[in-house]
Amino acid sequence: MSAERFMLSAPAMLEREVKKSIFLAQAAPVATPAEAMEFIASVSDPDATHNCWAYLIGQTYRSDDAGEPGGTAGRPILQVIEGQGFDRTVVVVTRWFGGTKLGAGGLVRAYGGTAAECLRTAPRVPIVEMAELTFGCGFSEHALLRARLEAMDCQIVAEEFGADSVGLHITVPAAREAEVRTRITDITRGQATIRAVEEDGAQGVGA
Repeated sequence: MSAERFMLSAPAMLEREVKKSIFLAQAAPVATPAEAMEFIASVSDPDATHNCWAYLIGQTYRSDDAGEPGGTAGRPILQVIEGQGFDRTVVVVTRWFGGTKLGAGGLVRAYGGTAAECLRTAPRVPIVEMAELTFGCGFSEHALLRARLEAMDCQIVAEEFGADSVGLHITVPAAREAEVRTRITDITRGQATIRAVEEDGAQGVGA
């Protein structure tokens, strides 16, 4: 079983001083690379010495040292996001130089440590992998099916009412997909044709 993953439930911020340099970490939940880049642009301070950042969204990730020596800022931030089990997360660490050089190791510890402390104290929710299914049922089964599905943590995405049946599009926690399929089959007495919607989805609990 894969390790549990998390997403931020709200933006987070943390500031600390390292040898007279001020480091400010700002993190936020994002769904797409475009959202991540918008956040980076919105919180980066043009008057700061460096605005280093990283984001991780599923299998997509990027990081930027923003003028610091290669591998001393963006990569450590990305490693913190991965290491703490976060996904769909962007972190920007802004530095105002205080006059004392930190060296490569010091920079890695400063950027990575600031990002790590920010995420450690940030509000988070677990990410639940979701599957999408479509199927049809008769009008006489519709109300019972809705009640049973909602009791099994399913969400009704869409309903289409036809002349003699109802088409449903639902999301279901992937871990309960087999159970849900069995319940649908039982209630419809095997008449429902259940199809998976090929779309990799995940959402935060309570999102």
